[in-house]
Amino acid sequence: MLSNSEIGSIGESYAFAFLEAKNYQILARNWRFKRAEIDIIAKSKHVYIFIEVKTRAYTYYGQPEEFITPDQESRIIDASQHFLEDLDPNAEIRFDIISILLDRLNRLKKISHFKDAFFF
Repeated sequence: MLSNSEIGSIGESYAFAFLEAKNYQILARNWRFKRAEIDIIAKSKHVYIFIEVKTRAYTYYGQPEEFITPDQESRIIDASQHFLEDLDPNAEIRFDIISILLDRLNRLKKISHFKDAFFF
C-alpha cells in the first residue's frame, strides 16, 4: 500500500500532464515558502495560476477538493505573493484546485479542474 505522499506524488504527475496538454506553461512544482507548498505554479497567457492538487484513492469521506482548509488557502495566498514579489507584483493571479481520483491500481480514474477555486 502506498503512503499518502506517494499517492499525492502520483496525483501531481497526472495534474502536471493534464495542464501541459492544455498548453499551460509550468513554472514550478512543489514550490516552498516557509510552511507553505504550492503544488504547481503555471502561467496561461498573462495569468499566473497557483494550483493545489488533491488526490484520493476513495471518496468515503468526501471529494478530494473538499480537503483544503482555510489555513491552507491562506498559506498558499501568502506564498503566491512572495513568489511574485520580484517577478511581477501586479500580475493577474488565480488559485485553482485539481482534484484527482485514482482507481485501485493507482491509475487515473477522474480528474477535475476547478478554476478560481478560492480568492484573496
